[in-house]
Amino acid sequence: MMTHSMPAELAEILDEIAPPGGGFRHRQHVHLAFVASRRYGTAQAAIMVSDWIRHLTAHAPQKFNATVTRAWTEIVGHHVAADPAVTDFDAFAKRYPALLDKRVLSRHYSAAVLASRQARTGWVEPDLAPFGWRSGPSALDGR
Repeated sequence: MMTHSMPAELAEILDEIAPPGGGFRHRQHVHLAFVASRRYGTAQAAIMVSDWIRHLTAHAPQKFNATVTRAWTEIVGHHVAADPAVTDFDAFAKRYPALLDKRVLSRHYSAAVLASRQARTGWVEPDLAPFGWRSGPSALDGR
């Protein structure tokens, strides 16, 4: 999956998380956030994942959404930090199955806000409900 301009670390992670010849769908995005959060902590992972997703969408920059990328990385990072003993992604996904539902952000953001230019290019706070990891236990906790 390595290309000439792809960062080596991203290529290594993609070889691990993406099916051979397969697509990069929501599960792979969550897996990427899981790997980055475990390696770098949530704050740095949000930066790394944003850079990596921008790289992956360079051919179609309209597909990148800064708020969506950061929100997903932060929520995955929250769960990684809450459960650091879980080092295997499949076990993590089994423990937090709601993370595999790409509609989760619709609990926090209206479609109009996520589609806005501001959300596509930078961070926008949720307009419907604050994130659980910032205000108490997460609604995504599978326990």
